[in-house]
Amino acid sequence: MDLFEAFQRLGVALAVGMLVGIERGWQERQVRAGGRTAGIRTFALIGLLGGLTGYLNRFAGPALPIALFLLFGFAFVLFKLREATEENDHSVTDVVVALVVFALGTASVLGEMEIAGAGGVVVAALLAARQSLHSFLRRLSWLELRATLVLLVMTIVALPILPDRTVDPWDALNPFNLWLLTVTIAAISYAGYIAIRLAGPSRGILFAGAAGGLVSSTALTLTFGRFAAETPDNQRRLGAGAIVAGTLSLLRVLVISVALAPSLALTLAAALLPAALAMLAAAFLAARREERGRTPDLGLENPFDLGMVLRFGALLGAVTWMSKVLVDIAGARMLFVVAGISGLVDLDAITLSTARLAGHAVDLRTASAAILLAVVVNLLTKVALAYSAAGRGRYAASLATATGVAVTAMVAGHVLLAPLLPATVAG
Repeated sequence: MDLFEAFQRLGVALAVGMLVGIERGWQERQVRAGGRTAGIRTFALIGLLGGLTGYLNRFAGPALPIALFLLFGFAFVLFKLREATEENDHSVTDVVVALVVFALGTASVLGEMEIAGAGGVVVAALLAARQSLHSFLRRLSWLELRATLVLLVMTIVALPILPDRTVDPWDALNPFNLWLLTVTIAAISYAGYIAIRLAGPSRGILFAGAAGGLVSSTALTLTFGRFAAETPDNQRRLGAGAIVAGTLSLLRVLVISVALAPSLALTLAAALLPAALAMLAAAFLAARREERGRTPDLGLENPFDLGMVLRFGALLGAVTWMSKVLVDIAGARMLFVVAGISGLVDLDAITLSTARLAGHAVDLRTASAAILLAVVVNLLTKVALAYSAAGRGRYAASLATATGVAVTAMVAGHVLLAPLLPATVAG
């Protein structure tokens, strides 16, 4: 290490301390001079002390830096204890921050300057976000915390220990891939739930419909249907929200399919994009013709209820197994039977399982047709649910009209556009 590099590294150590000290000093700017243990000057000196400690390691070995670190820690804790006793303050944050700044200063000399500098920025950002983090914790419900922990356990703990190979005699079920797909769908649903949680339904029925489409368009269709039955004057606008949710479900199918089987992109886009555009146009017209009304409380369940996750995983496994086994035994056309049955309940499971078979067990055209069949069945199922929840009113009529137009556009796109695609894409 030459002289210039030594000054550069010590400068980073000093800068880290100053950055953290600025944040600490700003937070306690109302405190009288001398009334706090550490501010901008003290933290800057702590960072520099850590840097000098690292520099001395070259000449004195590790014994002196360790002794300086222990001596500094003892002295800082002693002064902080006196301050805490006077102010009846039980927070240990400043003690931890001081030790971290010292360590970062040492790391800037002994390790990578970039990592030490980034660490200082992260520390300052965490300290500055105190109010936001505390407000977030106050708003966080137990169900949301539990859901987040379940997602982390599913992803970080359970996923790595699952075997990444098929484990059944039919060579259909790969536990690792099955669980990975389950986690992926759960993460998509969680993103929609967070959108609703942060923005709230007060943003409007259309926004709620879009966010609900990421969580569960079927659940949103039922929720809006019940609300439409209670507020008949708002039925068409609620129908527009349900149509938007259906549109998002179409786009979700397209994204999932293309992510797993990019070769399906053009074939599915030729059918799903016209249908999505048709539904968006229907939602716009329905919203324009409806008078203003109050926005419903969506009442969507937490997408990470463990029972729901396990049920989805079981459904995905069953659909995957049926698709593979029936195709092997009776041919690719049996996939249409599986798609029709699955579409009554869920789109994600059949989309995932079929996309994995595309180009291998079944040709691309058959795979895309099976996915589209499931989409049509699911759209029609939601219309039936709308009539059962809201009766023969404008809500169900709007959704039925939009669905009819979307299905027509989907069939036209698949019949007219798909044959024009290259053979390597269309299958």
